[in-house]
Amino acid sequence: MTDVVATNETILVVGGGISGMTAALEAAECGKDVVLVEKNPSLGGRVSQLYKYFPKLCHPTCGLEINLKRLKANKRIRVLTLAEVSAVTGKPGDYTATIKISPRFVNENCTACGACAEAVTTEFDNEFNYGMGKRKGAYLTSAMAYPQRYVLDPRIIGTPDAEKAKAACKYDAIDLGMKEETINFKVGAVVWATGWKPYDANKIQPYGYDRYENVITSVEFERLLDPFGPTGGKLIRPSDGKEAKNVAFIQCAGSRDRNHLKHCSRICCMASLKQSTYVREKYADDANVSIYYIDIRAIDRFEDFYKKIQADPKVKFIKSKVANITADKDGNPVLHGVDTEGYHRYDNPHDLVVLAIGMEPSVDASKIMPGVAADASGFIDINATTEAVFGAGCASNALDVNRSVQSATAGALRAIQVVNRVSRAEV
Repeated sequence: MTDVVATNETILVVGGGISGMTAALEAAECGKDVVLVEKNPSLGGRVSQLYKYFPKLCHPTCGLEINLKRLKANKRIRVLTLAEVSAVTGKPGDYTATIKISPRFVNENCTACGACAEAVTTEFDNEFNYGMGKRKGAYLTSAMAYPQRYVLDPRIIGTPDAEKAKAACKYDAIDLGMKEETINFKVGAVVWATGWKPYDANKIQPYGYDRYENVITSVEFERLLDPFGPTGGKLIRPSDGKEAKNVAFIQCAGSRDRNHLKHCSRICCMASLKQSTYVREKYADDANVSIYYIDIRAIDRFEDFYKKIQADPKVKFIKSKVANITADKDGNPVLHGVDTEGYHRYDNPHDLVVLAIGMEPSVDASKIMPGVAADASGFIDINATTEAVFGAGCASNALDVNRSVQSATAGALRAIQVVNRVSRAEV
């Protein structure tokens, strides 16, 4: 952790995903001091949970490793993980941010050797894999975790497993006496980059996510294909471990729907087009992909990627809003609806169904602090916000990675303008 003297010319960045990291780096590289706050044990956010980006189909390491290298080299950024902002008081240019830091129970002596994880036996659902599979009570969130330090789950503190972890560590890195602490910082402006969360698929009752094991979400599918994911990259069904060669993608699952999310989540079409290539790379000519869609939104440079997928004879596009899903005697999800190009009714069985789930802000902007306005979907409405709190990435709108980075740069520049005015006023 780098020491940064926080003043009212410091910028607070809340959220350590790709947007928060970008905003912090842009501000710091312009000469501003930054406090970067992340509630999870490591930086990276949802981008670190992806298998590949679209449309180039490169891995997230491409963007994250560069940003991590820049961040480690910049002494103007102080990184606080397992930290949450509990209050921001004051006025633009002169805020006090109160930050609560939860104990990691592992200090900076940690070399990430993994001996503590080997020693403990208690397991919990793996949050990084969206609850698919288990992790130990002593764990590293991912191979690219920064800081590269293990963390003890607080649920094992006071148990024999915690003592086993401490005894196994050769570097005196396990500190079972760590306590929660609260610190205050003076800051001049805030960049809010708390990202997005997948819409709760359990709410889309006709699709049976809560009833059929072989109906999963797009974020879960992303983890399945990752070699470091719960199946080691194998594309298999949750119900029986059978290879899933016939895969259906349902678009607008929870988006553009007055009963759920009214807005278009923007990433879903491209995410399913990308994920169709995962099935093809696994099973080549044995693969069968069906994409059920209202319309495909692939704008600008993404149009070429869409046309490439359209030309694949193993990918079928069915213009339809799926009415409901049932399951046959073999556990295969069966999709029911009407193909609106010709108005043919269908009852199509598949090995696996992937819901291209909608995105909503992780934090409702209206809950941040008085003076921060939310739009109808809970994203930060910059035009109605009176505080010096600027949205970045998916805190400001439903955006893909590329547009999130652009939004983060814009948020950082707005925050810099505020602290520059403070600096000039004090001269």
